[in-house]
Amino acid sequence: MESIRLKARAKINLGLDVLRKREDGYHDVRMVMQTIGIYDRLIITRIPEEDIRIKSNLFFLPVNENNLIYKAAKLLKDRFGFAGGVEIDLNKFIPVSAGLAGGSTDAASTLFGINRLFDLGLSTKDLMELGVSIGADVPYCVMRGTALAEGIGEKLTALPPLPRCWILIAKPPINVSTKLVYESLDMNGVDRHPDIDGLIDAIKRQDINGVCSLMGNVLENVTVPLYPVIESIKNDMMDNGAINAMMSGSGPTVFGIFPDEETILKCQAFLKKKGEARQVYITESFN
Repeated sequence: MESIRLKARAKINLGLDVLRKREDGYHDVRMVMQTIGIYDRLIITRIPEEDIRIKSNLFFLPVNENNLIYKAAKLLKDRFGFAGGVEIDLNKFIPVSAGLAGGSTDAASTLFGINRLFDLGLSTKDLMELGVSIGADVPYCVMRGTALAEGIGEKLTALPPLPRCWILIAKPPINVSTKLVYESLDMNGVDRHPDIDGLIDAIKRQDINGVCSLMGNVLENVTVPLYPVIESIKNDMMDNGAINAMMSGSGPTVFGIFPDEETILKCQAFLKKKGEARQVYITESFN
């Protein structure tokens, strides 16, 4: 095998709770993660030179050690010393700096692809353990599906698949720093935490309405006041038929869960016409 084509899929957080700030600067969290259909496409090709080369359809993305793809490739190169190098062609469709784990899922796919290309023999668990040194969301992006994430996000428990539903993704034309959001979170100011255990029970019952009623994200306490457009998009989704709508991750992307195709199409058209969201996609859960 000389090259491999991969789909690096985005995620949303159905529930995101922050428990405490750790001494190492990270935060302990409890999150319910869900893979969705939106994806970046990676083509990873073996090359004889001992190089890591990245090409992208987005001119502003770094193609050096500041890219998580590069970090993932270098991690495997340094650890296992395979002969030759890789050229990675990234076609990016997941919105950037959006709370959808776009960089993390690209890194996860790079770990998976190089493992296959060079026959390194690493298990999914091995790749997840390596991935946490790149980013807290990388182990989940290796695993995919519906999962409970704990610790800093690296302790994962698989859950039953989310019932099939229509999901609308809307990203306003702003970028948000995950690091800044977590640093700005005042735990004393969080007066309501999402019911993660109840959310898990609703997923196990395959009760999509129950899932929607229990969605919650404590990071909205930080990001929404900074960017009121997030609340505006959430309200627009609710006014146009969403069962519920919420910010994903540290934002600014908003997702809404809808009961049927007709309703989600009407809401998509409304959001596009209003223009507060630059990118508006219809997708679904992926397991």
